[in-house]
Amino acid sequence: MAFSIYDACVPPMAHMLGSFHSVLAKAEAHAKEKGENVDSYLELRLAPDMLPLTKQVHIATDMAKGGAARLAGVEIPAYEDNETTVAQLKARLTKTIAFLKSVEAGKFAGAEDREIHLKFPQREFHFNGKDYLNNWVLPNVYFHITTGYDILRHKGVPLGKQDFLGGQQNG
Repeated sequence: MAFSIYDACVPPMAHMLGSFHSVLAKAEAHAKEKGENVDSYLELRLAPDMLPLTKQVHIATDMAKGGAARLAGVEIPAYEDNETTVAQLKARLTKTIAFLKSVEAGKFAGAEDREIHLKFPQREFHFNGKDYLNNWVLPNVYFHITTGYDILRHKGVPLGKQDFLGGQQNG
């Protein structure tokens, strides 16, 4: 069987969201060890003009679920963006992974040529499915996971490259 859009989309995004979940779990352990409230990390950011940790999780999960849904031609799950704890952010990651894994591979047939149109207040984008995945979805998912990782690393959470690459969570 040939490598497909599904193969390029669902498994790597589910894996990386699992890694992000594990990174948040390490943040919880670090906060407990330091006698800190891990939820105080939610508004941390790398620079004043960058989004905080909470938004990094929101955008990574929104990009993953929206990307997979658009490519598969299924409805995008709506999330409230109302998480106020690390536990809730971890649940959002778990919910997104479950959604990704629930989308049947067959739904992605022909997705590389599917027209994807994104409209924002200031700009519009037109992609074919292959370019949408490779030049929009995956870079955005990786960027926001990396930024969340960097925020926590800057806070002192003992994270390394292996945490970023391999922290697949179960469930």
